[in-house]
This record gives sequence, C-alpha cells and structure tokens, in this order.
Amino acid sequence: MEDEQPPRKVPGFCSVRYGLSFLLHFCNVVIMAQNMSVSLTMVVMVNRTEPHSVTNLSANQLPAHVKNPVYDWSPDIQGIILSCTFYGSIFFQVPVGYFSGIYSIKKMVGCAMLLSSLFNLFIPLAADLGKTAIILCRVLQGIVQNTVATGQHEIWVRWAPPLERGRLTSISTSGFVLGPFVVLLVTGLICQSLGWPMVFYIFGICGCVLCLLCFFLVYDDPKDHPCISISEKEYITSSTIQQFSSRRQPLPIKTMLKSLPLWAISVGNFAYYCTNKTMLLYVPMFINSMFHVNIREILLPQNGWLSALPYLFAWIFGILAGQMSDFFQSRNILSLLTIRKLFTSLGLLLPALFSVCLLYLSSSFLSTIIFLILITATLSLNTVGTLLNVLDIAPRYYGFLRGVTTLTGLMGGLMASTLTGIIINQDPDSPWFKVFMLLSAINVGSSIFYLVFAAAEVQDWARDREQTRL
Repeated sequence: MEDEQPPRKVPGFCSVRYGLSFLLHFCNVVIMAQNMSVSLTMVVMVNRTEPHSVTNLSANQLPAHVKNPVYDWSPDIQGIILSCTFYGSIFFQVPVGYFSGIYSIKKMVGCAMLLSSLFNLFIPLAADLGKTAIILCRVLQGIVQNTVATGQHEIWVRWAPPLERGRLTSISTSGFVLGPFVVLLVTGLICQSLGWPMVFYIFGICGCVLCLLCFFLVYDDPKDHPCISISEKEYITSSTIQQFSSRRQPLPIKTMLKSLPLWAISVGNFAYYCTNKTMLLYVPMFINSMFHVNIREILLPQNGWLSALPYLFAWIFGILAGQMSDFFQSRNILSLLTIRKLFTSLGLLLPALFSVCLLYLSSSFLSTIIFLILITATLSLNTVGTLLNVLDIAPRYYGFLRGVTTLTGLMGGLMASTLTGIIINQDPDSPWFKVFMLLSAINVGSSIFYLVFAAAEVQDWARDREQTRL
C-alpha cells in the first residue's frame, strides 16, 4: 500500500543533515589547526630547534615591530610539548567513545570545542609562565580535542540514513585533512606578519565561534530540531529506526573480542594510521635526505603550498569516496560489503603501490612529490572503508567501538613512527627502503585480512537482546 512506503528522499545540500555535516567539518578543521599550531610555530618560539622542525621561520626573519617571545627550551622539552596532546588523547579514546553513546553529543562536542579553544587562547600566556604550564595546557587540550574528534561520530547513528552514510561522514571527517592544509598555508604568513601568538588567538577565536554555532544548531536527534522539515525528519527517522534503541544494555566485551569482522576493522585502522602518522612526521626528513633540499626553504610561507598540497588532495579524495560509495549503494551497483572491501583495499593497496613506485620510479624532485601526494591522497579512501565499517556492524555500540578501533590505529601510528625513528638512527645511509617496504607490507597484509574477515551486516551481539531471543 502507498501509506506503507518510506518517505521520499529529501534533497541533500538544502537539508539540515548536510548542514550538520558541514558544521562538523569546519569544527574538525579548527581542531586540527589548534592541534598543529604548536608544532608549526615552535621554530619561532624557541632559540634552537631540531633539524626536522616543520616550520620555516626564524626569529631574525621577522619584522622588528612584531612581538615574538623566544624561550630557552631544550630539544627534549620541545619533544614533550609537541607530543603531550597525543598522550592526552590516547588514554581517553575509549572512555570518550563509551560516554558518547550515553550522554548528549551536542553538549560533549560543544563543551570540548569551547575548552580546546580557550586552552588555545591561553597557550601564549602559558608559555610565558613556563614549560610546566604549557605542557599541562597541551595535555588538557589533547583530551578535549579527542572528545571532539571521537565523540561526534555517535551523532550519525541518528542523523545518517544508510544510503547517505558515506557522503555525510566523509564530509565531516574530511575536515581532519583540510585542517593541516589550511594551517600549513597560513601559519608561516601569520608568524611573519603578526607574530606567533596571533596563530593561537586566531584559531582560538574561530573555535569559540564554531562552539556557539554548535550549541545553537546541533541537536542529538532530528526529532528535536526546531528547523527541520517534516519530510526530512520522517525520511531520517524511518531510515535509522533500526540503528539504535533507547534501552541501555551492558557491553558484550567477550563477544566483541571474538568478532572477526571487528578485528578486521581494527587491523585496517592499524595499517591506515601506520602510514598516516609516518607520512605526517617524516616526509620533510625524507625529502631532505634524498635531495639534500633545505626544508626550511621549502616550507617558507610563499612555498607553503608544497607541504600542504598532499592534504588538499586527501580532502578531495575523501569527499569523492563518500559520494561514490553512496552512489554504488543507492543504485544497487555493488553490495555494501563489496563497497567497504573495495575502498579499504584501494585505501591500503594504492598507498603501498605508490610507496614502491617512490622507491624505484622517482628519479626527480617533482616525481617524488607526486608520489608522496598520491600516497597521502589515496590513503583517505579508507574514510568509507574501515573508518565507517563499525557503523554497519554495530550501530548500537558505534561510539564505543569507534573509540576502540581508533585507539588500535593510534597505537599502530605510535609504533610505526617510533620504529621509523629507530631505523633512521641505525641505518642513516639508506633507511627509506626499509621504512616504505615495511609500510607497504603492513598495508598489504592488513588488506588481505580485511578482505577475508570483513562484514557489513549488523552482528548478532549488536542487536537488541529481546529481538535475538525470538
């Protein structure tokens, strides 16, 4: 009968759900800008830096009228300051994911965004107060930034219709790669013209503005949104009604640990973060060692596009992946499981292929840059692969499991970056062959594991307990 048919699909870009996705996109851009600000301004904050610092200005390059306090921090202290946001976030990954399934996402993300922005505004003063103050500020900032990054995913359980999961989540999460693009382009210019404290003030103010928008425009449930149309509300609720339940149930930890599809997602995340973190931390050192190029000159404000370009292409590829995955699913061209396996395989195997090409086919500076861009760009295809797959198999526990699988990935990133540093120290003459072949092997092995054990249907342990007894 006609009245039993689901409501017609509401057009995309003029809808509240897409507005929510774009708002989260800009929140993620600012969160990443705040996260990277210290590493990109460190070279003008101190009177000595490590050779692989990723900015490009020194104090004597700045105009005389620009106020730039300089601190006598040792390289060890600099390393602690740069890494403490990571340790501040890694220990709270799982708790944030768990509580995102219990408490209001609007309040969690909005308050965390506000605190991160206030900490960002406080960093110049904390630096004046001493290294202990800025370390504490950065640790707390890492915790709240992790709350924004991890807690927001739970909102798509109620807001993302199954046929639009790819594009909605890819739009919001692509902010995490557009953020580095923006901050790499503008940080050097801000430091040079206004002074490094203005970097923290500008991104802190942007975060405060977005926080206010979150409190006014974000709602946990489309049923509560005052501006949503009746047709869009009915379309979303009818599409997502099977994804969640109001009844709280204990986490089936033992069953989760035995779930091979969940392990497949974790292994895929492990490989993704291994390549991602290694590329983020060591690409400048790789270029310097291969071509003896002065990285400080490459990363000058007028040349900032060179270091930012991989993130721009990663942003483009991530959004296109979301559009393509939903197109394949809505037109019944491919099954959901095939879509997840396709984009995971492309997101892991293509970076592995381009890593090998980088070792054997790159004969010039230009070809090396092209392959480095392709590695970073194709890696973002995982956005609609392993990074979204948890919502398919366990929407009831999406927040918690997203935190668990992301933690697995972060541990992989930490291990890969540490191992890369060890390889470089032990074999300073030719370490990059070992590094890129190791990353390629991890990607290939993880892709095979995912292809064998992945699933895209809701697992029995993630269903309503009463329903599973029937």
